[in-house]
Amino acid sequence: MISESLAAEHHSLSGYSSKVSDSEKNPDISNIEEVELSLRESSSLNYEEARALLGRIEYQKGNIEAALHVFGGIDIAAITPKMKITLSRRVERRKRRSHDYAPPQMSIHVVSLLLEAIFLKAKSLQHLHRFREAAQTCKVILDIVESSIPQGLPENFGADCKLNETLSAAVELLPELWKCSDSPREAISSYRRALFYQWNLDAETTARIQKQFAIFLLYYGGEAGPPDLRSQMDTSFVPRNNIEEAILLLMILLRKFSLKRIEWDPSILDHLSFALSLSGDLRALANQIEEMLPGVISRKERYHYIALCYYGAGEDLVALNLLRKLFSVEDPHCVPALLMASRICGEKPNLAEQGINFARRALESLDDKCSELEGTGNYLLGVAHTTNSKSAVSDFEKVARQSEALQALKRAGNITSMKDPNILYHLSLQNAEQRKLEAALYYAKSLLKLEGGSNIKGWLLLVRVLSAQKRFVDSETILDAALDQTGKWDQGELLHTKAKLQTAQGHLKDAVDTYTQLLGILHVQSKSFSSGKKLYKDRGCFSRSFEQEIWHDLAYLYISLSRWQDAEICLSKSKAISSFSAVRDHATGVLYERKGLLKEALNAFWSALDIDPDHAPSLISAADLLMQLGSQSDAVVRNLLMNALRVDRMNPSAWYNLGLLLKAENTPSSLEEAAECFQAAAILEDSAPAC
Repeated sequence: MISESLAAEHHSLSGYSSKVSDSEKNPDISNIEEVELSLRESSSLNYEEARALLGRIEYQKGNIEAALHVFGGIDIAAITPKMKITLSRRVERRKRRSHDYAPPQMSIHVVSLLLEAIFLKAKSLQHLHRFREAAQTCKVILDIVESSIPQGLPENFGADCKLNETLSAAVELLPELWKCSDSPREAISSYRRALFYQWNLDAETTARIQKQFAIFLLYYGGEAGPPDLRSQMDTSFVPRNNIEEAILLLMILLRKFSLKRIEWDPSILDHLSFALSLSGDLRALANQIEEMLPGVISRKERYHYIALCYYGAGEDLVALNLLRKLFSVEDPHCVPALLMASRICGEKPNLAEQGINFARRALESLDDKCSELEGTGNYLLGVAHTTNSKSAVSDFEKVARQSEALQALKRAGNITSMKDPNILYHLSLQNAEQRKLEAALYYAKSLLKLEGGSNIKGWLLLVRVLSAQKRFVDSETILDAALDQTGKWDQGELLHTKAKLQTAQGHLKDAVDTYTQLLGILHVQSKSFSSGKKLYKDRGCFSRSFEQEIWHDLAYLYISLSRWQDAEICLSKSKAISSFSAVRDHATGVLYERKGLLKEALNAFWSALDIDPDHAPSLISAADLLMQLGSQSDAVVRNLLMNALRVDRMNPSAWYNLGLLLKAENTPSSLEEAAECFQAAAILEDSAPAC
């Protein structure tokens, strides 16, 4: 029977506790059932059982502090061995289907009651924001069950009482308590424990735990180690890091939905998109979306999502074809899809006109006058016009297209109050390309201020504009400031630019040292990527192409220093990265030319043009060499130089060599044209960036 002292304590609790809610909850009828079962099995209630029932009543009333006071009187350490014996014997009896065992000291209903009391104690501590104590209390439940039944709970174990319900709630609660107590390692361990051990959780509970674990891995900011060896089977995939483990969990959830084991949760796709974006494996995300059952998302969304995936994976034309299908089959006025199509086309010279049309259609389809989308539409229109201007045949056409680009970008800037970094970047770039250097400098400074120096592109743009103004000291000062604020692994472009600046100023030995430092960083990076320390797939490839560019620059530098052997070593390093390179063949030609081997040099330039017919430096060098050799007609030389200007109209060397060709013709009209070419070359040379 319940002792008089406990009854008196219960009576006194009415003035002891604060309540969580204003209205008291009625006691659950299961209280009466638990009492009846306990009395039927043991003829009386002992002290712990009585406290468990009394604490539950107080908790259901909302008297959290009173409930905690009652639960605190339960000697968990004393009753734990009895509960373990009861649980283990229950499993053994189920296995052997025998009734010869002596009755345990504690019934399964009492075990269920006491475990629930421990769980409610943890919940009470949670209400009072004592999260670490709550987690430690909740963990006791899992420890008792797992140590009693190490092989996992049998199917339907504890179905005749509330044991399963309590265990499921405790398993789901424990990681949340560790998170609230700022214990990420313990939270991760609890999540894995919940998923690896057989707790008899229902499908929805397991799915919730998997989703919350994936979210925690993605966003908590630390790095979880891989699961312990005990939980790893020989043939199982073992995630190497947080991202891989989160992706695995989210893909499992998608598979469960496909098998109709759980309800659809759109946030799963959002988190998986983020995770696969981080990993660079958007092709896998496209596959997952393609495999989703019809009706989960609309066909328009499906086309758009998959197009985004392919675009992110670098398969632009596949993405564009999907968008065109969306326009023809689903919605020709889908603004996000039109903007995306404009972005894809606007980056490609042969599709730039289509990019302009897509951007205009998007702007015309804006019914709600969304300023953000209107700004984006004008920005993409400006980018497409910029790309389109580079393929203009005449100067008049080029200037007209550049003017349209600048107007669209200015409209975008005004709509967004000059708060969009991409718009500021392209405004500065477009002004710089038109040699409006003061305007370019203004926008570059605005960009750097807006981003707070967090983006390397902003620093590099400002340096390029300053170098075009021949303010080399200021450029180096800016670069040094950027290097101070940038981690070693992200300094590649900055060091590359610094080396170019040093070369432009004639500080060739300093430039060699900078290039050497840069190659050292790239070497360490390549080793780290190859060993799998980083998940991002594209950066390794980027490092190799960037490394090849550095070897080329260093080769040109050694050629200017007449260090032929060093230049040849650099070119051999480039060849080890890629067998075919127009830049390397051009550098080889320059090396031969400096050695006086003009025919070999010309052959190298032709080889470069075989690889890339539009390689402007090779076109100019071949034309220059042909003029020196006098072995070809002026028409061939003129054709080479005109092709170079078609590719790069702002190249001062092309204009200068064209001026030399016209001057050699020595006619009044050709001399006048030559003077114009020399003037253009001088202006462009004076305003060309050094890096």
